[in-house]
Amino acid sequence: MRVLLVEDEEGLSQALVEIFKKNRINIDAVLDGKEGLKYAESQIYDAIILDIMLPGIDGISILKKLRENHNHVPVLLLTAKDDVSDKITGLDAGADDYLTKPFSSDELLARVRALTRRKGEIKEESVTFGDLTLSKNNCELQSAKGAAIKLSLKEYQILSLLFEHPHQIITKEQLIEKIWGGDSNAEYNNVEVYISFIRKKIENLEVKIRIRTARGIGYSLEDETR
Repeated sequence: MRVLLVEDEEGLSQALVEIFKKNRINIDAVLDGKEGLKYAESQIYDAIILDIMLPGIDGISILKKLRENHNHVPVLLLTAKDDVSDKITGLDAGADDYLTKPFSSDELLARVRALTRRKGEIKEESVTFGDLTLSKNNCELQSAKGAAIKLSLKEYQILSLLFEHPHQIITKEQLIEKIWGGDSNAEYNNVEVYISFIRKKIENLEVKIRIRTARGIGYSLEDETR
């Protein structure tokens, strides 16, 4: 699990980072709205903890921007104690849950775990793009003609990210962060090797889907029939 915390109270932010790390949860923390939006748009996070009152851009505006861009990462809002209007506005804007300050760290952890479980439950068993299907049950690629080929775990994880965002460039940095983790020693070469493996498997299925390279940036999943 990888979590983004957008909270401008530096003391609270540092304390929460330590708590999440002690519970073996990867967490990145930023202190203002503009940076928070930039990090959130990277789409490498499994959940976002978002304070409403932030310098630069407020939490509700960040949330609306994410949902407008079809980013459905689970978001937990941190709200003032008695501000009911913020809670209503946040939920209407697409928040998945909210927590009122002050709160216990145990409750925050429980709510984040619940959000990420819920995210996993609503995932489809397979996802199709053009004439290619990624099966999440048996970790394989399938063509519209019925041919299938097995994937390694890393291949599956990379393809899952590409299938979630077709026609959108996923940078090498995003792939390393999401698949290997920000603390790993993985380099661009690791990504390139796995992309090469995946391309060969897609070509063997004789489908119209291809992984296109954006030179120096990353990769996107494209349909050659369009």
